Amino acid sequence: MNFAEHFFHERRKAVTRRYFFNQCGVGLGALALASLLRGNDGFAATAGNPLSPHAPPFPARAKRVIYLFQAGGPSQLDLFNHCPGLAKYDGQPIPKEIVKDQRYAFIKPDAALFASRFQFARHGQCGAELSEALPYLAEVVDDIAIVNSMTTPAFNHAPAQIFMNTGSTVFGRPSMGAWVSYGLGSESQDLPAFVVLSSAGGTSGGSGNWGAGFLPTVYQGVAFRRSGDPILYLANPPGITPAMQRRSLDALKELNQDRLDVVGDPEISTRINSFEMAYRMQTTAPELMDLAKESKQTLEMYGAVPGESSFANNCLLARRLVERGVRFVQLFHEAWDHHSDVTGGIKKECGATDKPCAALIKDLKQRGMLEDTLVIWGGEFGRTPMVETNKEAGRSQGRDHHPQAFSMWLAGGGIKPGLTLGKTDEFGFNIVQDPVPVHDLHATILRLLGFDHTKLTYHFQGRDFRLTDVEGELVPKLLA
Repeated sequence: MNFAEHFFHERRKAVTRRYFFNQCGVGLGALALASLLRGNDGFAATAGNPLSPHAPPFPARAKRVIYLFQAGGPSQLDLFNHCPGLAKYDGQPIPKEIVKDQRYAFIKPDAALFASRFQFARHGQCGAELSEALPYLAEVVDDIAIVNSMTTPAFNHAPAQIFMNTGSTVFGRPSMGAWVSYGLGSESQDLPAFVVLSSAGGTSGGSGNWGAGFLPTVYQGVAFRRSGDPILYLANPPGITPAMQRRSLDALKELNQDRLDVVGDPEISTRINSFEMAYRMQTTAPELMDLAKESKQTLEMYGAVPGESSFANNCLLARRLVERGVRFVQLFHEAWDHHSDVTGGIKKECGATDKPCAALIKDLKQRGMLEDTLVIWGGEFGRTPMVETNKEAGRSQGRDHHPQAFSMWLAGGGIKPGLTLGKTDEFGFNIVQDPVPVHDLHATILRLLGFDHTKLTYHFQGRDFRLTDVEGELVPKLLA
């Protein structure tokens, strides 16, 4: 069944026959309620699996996504966007005509320019410039596309993270992973469609970064714990045998199914599938989390240590998850908010993330999975070319938030390898070539997965919503 047939079929079943006949004769109010139920879920409330895989409407280059979200705002000026002008004018006030009416949370607009303390060099056949802080990424630079012209309207962490992940600064919208799960379903029957892994600190945007919003909650991200059992209470209590548990689940499923047949509420379908998924995960999750089964060579390539909680372990887990059919894996590493000592902060975080990121690209490529796995790396915004120094706050040699221009990279899944897209002015303040707004990035990601971003919609509160809201244009230069 293709994508269009699937959704037409599911919409027709949104109100069940039993519910319709039970409500006949009750009046127009019941028919109106039935219409609302059909319009609001947009996807079937059925006894089957709402995450069953289905084909997108267009040929897809990517089948799955690994999103390495670097929360806090990595400094593009110390990693990807080499701006010699900063070195030339280091310590001097930024020209007023550049800043104009821009306001910042922690620095004055006329703060001094601050050159990167890292050396840059060209790498690979593509000749992309990278900071010396990224020696491992330099080894795979021909496999990635760097975008130095990302831009966002959001300035503070929470709204900017929510915007990057949901397409809106308003909490309560579905996340990208939820949209992808809604559109494609899952190829795994034993693991969630959308898995979330975290390292370092907690994100400012919280669970809204991976929530389902107004979509049925079956599509939201499932956050795995950093150590021990990935999800609490997977193990049976003492005295409960697998046979006893199975009988209990069957009885519970029958009760939920009876109610689902009556009211057609998609959340009941979510409940049924959640219980069944948890039951299956009791056997699959321990094997998944056992990194000791990986070869010594693989563990060393990632810098992973079985049993530890780290970004390196999460990158290896991401590969293991997509290998087992998980559709969308998102890693959150909240550690890049360098208002002070940006140089030391970059060294520390690149020390934790550079090697495993490069290893993930190498690992996927050697397994033949990179060509249909889309890997995304980036944060919610960038950092200012001006220095942040505040004696009262104990800050020096840092950078403030900068939404006008920042960098991300992508790999695999139909992305043009070896590309460096976009340019900024000599200070790295404003974009002068090929700007890529967040909604354009979203539109391009969905296109690689086989969707027209204007057509992947969900009817809610009287209108059709989408990840790109009312904006978004494809970025053809990013496509292979």
